Amino acid sequence: LNYDFYCHIGHIPFKSLRKVIADNMAESKYTAPHATAMEEVDTTALWDLRSEMRADAEEQGVKLTFLPFIVMATVKALQKHPSLNSELDEEEADIIVKEYANIGIAVDTDDGLMVPVLKRAEHKDLWQVAKEIEGLTERARSRKIDLADLKGGSFTISNYGSVGGMYGVPIINFPEAAILGVGRMRDVPRVVDGKIVARKVMGLSVSFDHRIVDGAEVAGFINTLKHLFENPGEILEREEPSEE
Repeated sequence: LNYDFYCHIGHIPFKSLRKVIADNMAESKYTAPHATAMEEVDTTALWDLRSEMRADAEEQGVKLTFLPFIVMATVKALQKHPSLNSELDEEEADIIVKEYANIGIAVDTDDGLMVPVLKRAEHKDLWQVAKEIEGLTERARSRKIDLADLKGGSFTISNYGSVGGMYGVPIINFPEAAILGVGRMRDVPRVVDGKIVARKVMGLSVSFDHRIVDGAEVAGFINTLKHLFENPGEILEREEPSEE
């Protein structure tokens, strides 16, 4: 029985970029044993800091979203917990720990998910990070991205909160060791100094390759992020890493 005759259905060719995405996701999911840790963080102070910096952002010609803050906080957390910034070389039985932060930013495009990479983020300030994210995102969505901009990542951030999600279980961008999922920031009631008040709260999810990283290290990574989001002035403090 030909159901196409009786039903209005569509057909989307499963090839090109969509096929590449599917193959990469399947390789990651069925190669790396995934585990995921989640936490809620109070981002009221971060919300306030971003609001205070909007005038400076306009002067810099930057559209200041929360993502540049998240990237910079992630870089600091990776420096403290470097096992999440690594990959496993199975042939050599070697865990390769990256001493640089090449942060992949998952971008939803009309043609599927792309992950352009912000290179050497540890050397960049907030404005540089914001401008590069904007440029990479624009080029990815217009299909003008260079292949080199899609390679060399050491850790990935999936900002599903930008489309309204609160929590997710992101799939690792293999062969990286971990990926950070960031949810939507929302107003929720919290107890502060014995009183119920409205606070800005954001959900975090970290999926990690359990062959490389243990849960305790991931918990420490999340706690570092939590501290930075609650004390966002520290996100902007720059400590130039050694070139050695």
